[in-house]
Amino acid sequence: MATDKPEWKRMRFKKNKVWLAVDRSGKPIEESGKVLIKYQLDQSHEYWVRKSNIKSLDSDSAITQEIENNTTVAQTGDKEGILIFTDGASSGNPGPAGIGVVMRFGKYEKEISEYIGLATNNIAELKAIQVGLLAVKKTDLPVRIFTDSKYAYGVLTLGWKAKANPELVQSIKKTMLKFKNLKILKVKGHAGDEGNERADFLATSAIKDSTKNKSA
Repeated sequence: MATDKPEWKRMRFKKNKVWLAVDRSGKPIEESGKVLIKYQLDQSHEYWVRKSNIKSLDSDSAITQEIENNTTVAQTGDKEGILIFTDGASSGNPGPAGIGVVMRFGKYEKEISEYIGLATNNIAELKAIQVGLLAVKKTDLPVRIFTDSKYAYGVLTLGWKAKANPELVQSIKKTMLKFKNLKILKVKGHAGDEGNERADFLATSAIKDSTKNKSA
């Protein structure tokens, strides 16, 4: 590390606000792909962490604004495109799982509530998106999929590595290539958005209905 006393810049490390060591030009002090942080300015302990895990605090507001914009689109609709609200639920994670899909195109609406067996919540979220995509017949139309799953949004649009469920993720990505104008949008869950709330109801209802049928 350089002998000059570093300056400290407020940043985010994973979910925590931290102080990042920077040089006089404002660039992070880096060694072997790692940067130096501390949690409190007055503490003596310093930590070397992966540079890729450090994010700007400004990105928080950007993500929040993106979610708000996506929610506005979900609420106002798109007369020329197909809106698809998806949600997955798992009772036990893994456990009995269901998916909910609400599709809207102009004045037309279609709902899908399906029990998918034992699965994790992440699998259910992905399956809901997959089912929604496969239900679209006109792939030349604009399609907007709304999900409240950070995981599904990340592995399908942000380039996150799918450590689990790689085959399912790749299958969905392959289906996505068939669409001329497709966007998957992240919305805030359980925030009063009617489409998202309806998809959640359909997903949880699929689990409840399956349980009733087994006990009958």
